[in-house]
Amino acid sequence: METNTEIENILIFKTNIKTETDYCSVKKILNLNKNMNEWSIDREDVDCVLRIESETLTENEIIELIEAFGFSCRELV
Repeated sequence: METNTEIENILIFKTNIKTETDYCSVKKILNLNKNMNEWSIDREDVDCVLRIESETLTENEIIELIEAFGFSCRELV
């Protein structure tokens, strides 16, 4: 029996994606990116945490992507 031992890369960011309008704008960009396996935004968290599962994207690529649409984004460590 084969088991999948790969651990997906989970990237976590602080954003200013707070409103439903913000969420809908970002949803369009993130859903179009084929390098993301899954993503979520916790708008109820004070940091509006964005979590992305990707095996290929880097922190800087995601920050650039989000900031290109006018939102702030920085890695949470």
